[in-house]
Amino acid sequence: MSDVHQIFDRALLQRRRDRVAEGIAQHAFLLDRFGDDVEERLSLIQRTFSRVLILGAHHGELGRRVARLPDIETVIETETSLSLLHRCGGLRVLADEEALPFADESFDLIIAGLTLQFVNDLPGALVQIRRLLKPDGLFLGGLFGGATLSELRRAWLEAEAEVTGGVSPRVAPFADVRDLGGLLQRAGFALPVVDSDTVRVRYSSPLALMQDVRAMGAGNVLKDRRRVPVSRALLLRASHIYDERFADPDGRVSATFELLVMTAWAPHESQQKPLQPGSAQIRLADVLGTTEGRIGLERDDTS
Repeated sequence: MSDVHQIFDRALLQRRRDRVAEGIAQHAFLLDRFGDDVEERLSLIQRTFSRVLILGAHHGELGRRVARLPDIETVIETETSLSLLHRCGGLRVLADEEALPFADESFDLIIAGLTLQFVNDLPGALVQIRRLLKPDGLFLGGLFGGATLSELRRAWLEAEAEVTGGVSPRVAPFADVRDLGGLLQRAGFALPVVDSDTVRVRYSSPLALMQDVRAMGAGNVLKDRRRVPVSRALLLRASHIYDERFADPDGRVSATFELLVMTAWAPHESQQKPLQPGSAQIRLADVLGTTEGRIGLERDDTS
């Protein structure tokens, strides 16, 4: 990782995940939603997965859900946090998503549950995952999109500008749907699909939202973050701005989480291939029952 820009403090992330391990199950609603999505997708695939790898096992619930599915045989779970790994069952490996200790073509299915957004080299992590899959193996990955906590980020930026006269690094980079599709293709995956699921959650107050984020172990772990405690004045001003901008009529506040789910396959000769450009035998106009014509561009020069 020496040649990759260090965006995240991975050691701090591990310590925070260790710290929240005991109570993280009470704040795992987003991971549960991803698990629901994984179960639904796997139920539609009629095949046996003999070796499954869970990246980012958290407290083990995702692995337990997958292991209970039909046609799933051996499940191996990985975590960077030893405290979280102790809460998993079955085969477990203490491992980092940035340096996976497995041989190429070891797994039929790899599931990454809401941890890839904290890797410093996402393209490199996807390449590793691709190499670990057997031909025609399946990858299912979840991470947060750019709409996640947009309200909270706006409130913090405005508050910090008012209270301190500037802003410090607080916002982690997010991938969008188009970026992820391109990254999957560059990593060598076939048939990549990325879906977006927007979840809106209501809290009693902005402070309750912030406490929930911390309890997930998902606070600010940017390498270039400001290394001083947040002042009471800044915290109260951010909460006040959040209330002003995003409070519902009943006084509660809403928070947005965008969950991006990636589906992609390791290439195999049996998979569908796109047709060569110009090889179509039927015109689209004939299918639609309309007349084919050129699209003209008009320019309005009036002012």
